[in-house]
Amino acid sequence: MDSENILPVTLLEAVTHFQDYENCHRFMMVLRWSDGVVRCPRCASDNVDWLPNARVFKCYEKHERQKFSLKVGTIFEDSPIGLEKWLPVMWMLVNCKNGVSSWEIHRAIGVTQKSAWFMLQRCRLALQDEKNGGKLAGEVEIDETWIGGKQRNMHKARKVKVQKEGRNTGGKTAVIGVLERKGQIRAVVSGKRTAKFIQKHIREHVQAGSAIFSDEFADNYRMDAEYKHEVVNHAVEYVHGQVHCNGVETSALTKIDPVALV
Repeated sequence: MDSENILPVTLLEAVTHFQDYENCHRFMMVLRWSDGVVRCPRCASDNVDWLPNARVFKCYEKHERQKFSLKVGTIFEDSPIGLEKWLPVMWMLVNCKNGVSSWEIHRAIGVTQKSAWFMLQRCRLALQDEKNGGKLAGEVEIDETWIGGKQRNMHKARKVKVQKEGRNTGGKTAVIGVLERKGQIRAVVSGKRTAKFIQKHIREHVQAGSAIFSDEFADNYRMDAEYKHEVVNHAVEYVHGQVHCNGVETSALTKIDPVALV
């Protein structure tokens, strides 16, 4: 069976299509075992039968947990949420060019916003490139921004707390954006804007030896021994040859789900 023949074209079609468990079953079978031979995710044996009443497979080799569902061995495995909700979420994520937020998932799929946020994180993780261990490489832009509402619109208690912090942040949350040119974009909440925290984040997401481009505020977390780090001074210019962070400023930091920062 060709998997392309069972792919819905619109969100309405996706939700309707995957409401039928048999459609979910066929879809997962094609993706997981394209040759039609089901193999146990624990021992790789093909001595497996389908138990339709329980909707699980059973492996007849001798080992623990002989029964397994279609979700075992996938990002859906330890979630009580059914495939009829997981698959439309994945469809939305890969088909929406401008990204999708947890609130959109909440409204479209009918799960809580917290569940929608959890599902998005799982799906995004599954879509990450495994090249170089999932790290960004080559030419990488890094920048920071502040996410959040205006202080004058906050509840009185929240406004008092922000004012006591004594920082000129307007009560907003610092976020670090990382962009691989012609590649992926990532963002992480920066609870602490210290060199130690930012350097740890860079090491987790950027392959050693890559070229890093940032603005003049990045001087406090430069790691010249690990990366080729070049800085553009925005007080003088915004672009100096290949040295700029315009890409991350205009794309990565505008596609963050604000709810993920709560």
